[in-house]
Amino acid sequence: MDLWLVVGLGNPGPSYAKNRHNAGFMVLDVLAERAGGRFRSHRARADVLEGRLAGARVVLAKPRSFMNLSGGPVKGLCDFYKVPAERLIVVHDELDVPFGAVRLKRGGGDGGHNGLRSVTKSLGTRDYLRVRFGVGRPPGRMDPAAFVLKDFSAAERKDLDLEVERAADAVEALISKGLAAAQNTFHAD
Repeated sequence: MDLWLVVGLGNPGPSYAKNRHNAGFMVLDVLAERAGGRFRSHRARADVLEGRLAGARVVLAKPRSFMNLSGGPVKGLCDFYKVPAERLIVVHDELDVPFGAVRLKRGGGDGGHNGLRSVTKSLGTRDYLRVRFGVGRPPGRMDPAAFVLKDFSAAERKDLDLEVERAADAVEALISKGLAAAQNTFHAD
């Protein structure tokens, strides 16, 4: 099977659109442009686009549930498209990675990320690929949950489009070159 499922995590609705927590959605929007298609509603409570990226068939998806309930739509899509966990790529914001850095891995814990916790619980496995978009740590004693629900700062917004493009490049590298080669490219910073 050559089909990949690429899911961006975020919260639905315009009030969340520019939040740090919606980095996954931002990356998926760039990938949709590259694939030359538009998202459409899917019965698995997600917006999907079927197309090609990096020479492979892909389904790009943005769950319509809130972040903490992402697992249901992701599981529904995996079942509908018959995509095993090892061909699932989840793109998400990451507090433990500095802003602008992209980190790739397979499996691991959720690091307190409720979207990942929901996906792992629904799938019954942690063995899926992750593209971790660095949003950095909150300043001072700010609650991390409040930090990720804030928009990127003015300074971050200057580089945000470039960093989102880099994360989209990382997704394509994962698909075309595999995890080790993609890590060698994107972990160099």
